[in-house]
Amino acid sequence: MQTGDLTLQLTFLGTSSGVPTRSRNVSSIALRLPQRGEVWLFDCGEGTQHQLLRSEVKISQIRRIFITHMHGDHIFGLMGLLASCGMAGNPTQIDLYGPPELEDYLKACQRYSQTHFSYPIQVHGVQPGQVYADDEFTVSCLPLTHKVTAFGYRIQECDRPGRFDVKKATVAGIPPGPLYGELKQGKKIKLPDGRTFKGSDFCGSTETGRVLAYCTDTIFCENAVTLAQQADVVIHESTFAHQDAEMAFQRLHSTSTMAAQVALAAEAKLLFLTHFSPRYAPGNPIELHHLTEEARAIFANTKMAHDFLTYDIPRHVPEVTMPAALTRSAS
Repeated sequence: MQTGDLTLQLTFLGTSSGVPTRSRNVSSIALRLPQRGEVWLFDCGEGTQHQLLRSEVKISQIRRIFITHMHGDHIFGLMGLLASCGMAGNPTQIDLYGPPELEDYLKACQRYSQTHFSYPIQVHGVQPGQVYADDEFTVSCLPLTHKVTAFGYRIQECDRPGRFDVKKATVAGIPPGPLYGELKQGKKIKLPDGRTFKGSDFCGSTETGRVLAYCTDTIFCENAVTLAQQADVVIHESTFAHQDAEMAFQRLHSTSTMAAQVALAAEAKLLFLTHFSPRYAPGNPIELHHLTEEARAIFANTKMAHDFLTYDIPRHVPEVTMPAALTRSAS
């Protein structure tokens, strides 16, 4: 159901790669949907629930968790968080999405820790294509290029009819009630006196849905470009500086310039760099602000993410279409 102007707020819970640092935890990002009372997590590295407690994000509202791959800095916090969720408000259900191995991992954790959840958990092994859809959002994934099976995610808000002009409908003599609802949906109606009206005559321009792309862990690849196509926000790993590109190729991670090239090729609007190697800590020859500068030389609208950074994704006007590679549903 449409719930007015839906807020989409990102909160970065962990922006380090591999291991935590004093100022950065390992990977996790929360997408808050306040009007729905829901939080969707993307990855859940060790210590994520502690980060949640230090943020404005409510653990009790977590409804979906999307895992990119099975490396520990992306999943070691998952079991503890799921156990705590049952004590934080007994959610009706949490749906998990990720590589096929995710379900076996959780079952093993439950078995050896003797953990029993007080609420249902549904695990969805993802395949390329659409992995979730409702009347407001679709979530799709494509494989990235990493040392293990890894997926990037594209979250696309559905387009909505423009604002309904109640005054215009009243002047036209259309009685309020169900007919207004049909017009709001863009339908054609017919009054008892024989007059017909089209919904498009009473609604403003279609409000184009917002798009978020989340790409980690990966080296530069075309699937990342597809996921990020014309996205409002692209969150892309930037483990290494450009001068450490050889290390990035060896470990199948991205440099700052690779992330920027993805955003540029995709004609995205904003790029957030994340998943930084601890080697670029303050005082070292290369620091994180150098990575941001490298990326901005290619894609100007680049920002460096940090833990607890929040960002409201604004609504926009230009049309965004789903890339062809993501229109097929997973079989």
